[in-house]
Amino acid sequence: MSRPAMESARVVQVAAGIEYTDRAAPVRDGRHQALDVLIGKWINEGRTIGTTQTPSVPILTSDVYEWAPGGFVVVHSAFGRIGDTAVGGVEIIGVDGEAYGSTFHDSFGNVHRSRLEIEGDVIRWIGERTRCTVTMTDAGMTQVAHHESSADGVSWAASMDVTLRKIT
Repeated sequence: MSRPAMESARVVQVAAGIEYTDRAAPVRDGRHQALDVLIGKWINEGRTIGTTQTPSVPILTSDVYEWAPGGFVVVHSAFGRIGDTAVGGVEIIGVDGEAYGSTFHDSFGNVHRSRLEIEGDVIRWIGERTRCTVTMTDAGMTQVAHHESSADGVSWAASMDVTLRKIT
């Protein structure tokens, strides 16, 4: 049995090897290019927002955003300290239809999923219990980030304010 002339054998999914398909090869577009603003190595400094139950503590982390092979998803690794606690994690950011999706696995075994929005110099991570608004300044060399958290997904409170400075 022969295959139609329009089908070709090529790698369509890495886990599947080579397949026959008439599906067009994916192409990076403006949605992917908009994520370029994150790419680089960043030093992150700031503080948690204190409450009557929890004092404010300093934050110092290193964040690396880089393109995964193929240039379709961004891999973000972070490590450092919040107060006296060692923290870190790995995030995958990618185009999800017409939107962006983010999945962050933290150093305590938690998984945080967010929708990402990019509007000019403002980037928002919007999750069920956490959200962050970043304003890019200094010609893309500085991210000013305001984080919020919610115990119930309805009432939100400031949780930390940090500034990321691009070092490379």
